Amino acid sequence: MADDMEFVQGINEQHRVDSLAEQVRNREPDDNETGECIDCYEVIPEERQRAKPGCRRCITCQEAHEIHLHWGPL
Repeated sequence: MADDMEFVQGINEQHRVDSLAEQVRNREPDDNETGECIDCYEVIPEERQRAKPGCRRCITCQEAHEIHLHWGPL
């Protein structure tokens, strides 16, 4: 029984380490000097830039990015 618990704890720890590593890989700078979306290259609307200063994606691309992070490649 103790061996099973250690095995499960090891899996949980590896999952935590993998999740943190993925977050670091997906981290992006907070500034966007060009005002263009890094995915579609369209100008990000001024309203979005005011609401989320330094945003790197337009709303459509940001939604797609978040879905990809949560569900993986579609």
